[in-house]
Amino acid sequence: MRIVREGWPFIIGCLVAADLFLLSAILAKSRFSIALAVLCFIATAFCGYFFRDPARVIPQGENLILSPADGKILEIVEGKDAVATGPVWIVRVFLSIFEPHLQRSPVAGRVQKIEYKKGKFLDARDPRAAFENEQNRIEIVQGNVAVVVTQIAGLIARRIVCWVKEGQTLQAGERIGLIRFGSQVDMVFPKSATLRVKTGDFVTSGDTVLAEI
Repeated sequence: MRIVREGWPFIIGCLVAADLFLLSAILAKSRFSIALAVLCFIATAFCGYFFRDPARVIPQGENLILSPADGKILEIVEGKDAVATGPVWIVRVFLSIFEPHLQRSPVAGRVQKIEYKKGKFLDARDPRAAFENEQNRIEIVQGNVAVVVTQIAGLIARRIVCWVKEGQTLQAGERIGLIRFGSQVDMVFPKSATLRVKTGDFVTSGDTVLAEI
């Protein structure tokens, strides 16, 4: 399984620590060091699992809006956003520490604007998190339709990684970024789109169809 490059420092660090504790256990015959070595090996396995980049078969269709993240839909609400002149759907997805934390482009299009905002690190399930937490907003335009993917840091996740730049052309399902550990991703698109999901559904990035335009 492919591992994203941002995960390797964590994996190597845990593995080195495990080896050092194991060596200490052998030389000093310490049960405590053995326990620490085991914990570090477990942490190594967890980091490999967390930073995995699973292969996805991307659904084909220009009218499809795909999920940008893996996780559980916290809520779907109607709202307003500067990216659209009319009402929009806002889909909030919670990513637990057990989901892949890679984000993918929901549509094929051009990156119109990227806006990073510093903020707090509230629990991603807190209603205030979408407005007050550190976040990175990515606007993508496909023809006359604009969508927004917002990466939001959480209580544990304290680093947002964005791999795309303004003006870049993307394919649907293309990798666009990463959030380390538990976090939230918000998706905004026109209310004229027909929803294919509901609150409580589990979605996968680049695979689950959120809506059809």
